[in-house]
Amino acid sequence: PLYSATISLLGGRAVGYYLDEDNDWSLDVSELDRSLTEAKAEGTQVRALAVINPGNPTGQVLSEDNVAEILEFAHQKQMLVLADEVYQENVYVEGKQFHSFHKVHRKMNSPVELVSFHSVSKGVFGECGRRGGYL
Repeated sequence: PLYSATISLLGGRAVGYYLDEDNDWSLDVSELDRSLTEAKAEGTQVRALAVINPGNPTGQVLSEDNVAEILEFAHQKQMLVLADEVYQENVYVEGKQFHSFHKVHRKMNSPVELVSFHSVSKGVFGECGRRGGYL
């Protein structure tokens, strides 16, 4: 609700997209394209893409390849990426590994504008009673 509420408060319009449940809750770039195309047809100029990785509440973790695809999509569409990575220490699925948008961004030498969010309030156990973060 943080992103959608802030956008509404500032007079903008949030444009949603769906994760691919059948593919470990990944973010299919074709779904991003569908959502963006629909929004543009409705007169919305989409300027940024917010991605929460690892996801809450599903606990999904995007693969390194998926993160790279998302960054490339954002580059092609000239969109800022807001990478909410506050749950990066909370990966509980065996065999899954967290891949930071920042790290993949640097590895790709991507020209995409990226804001990566981190927090000290999610800790090791996902506790949410304390607040603190950094960019």
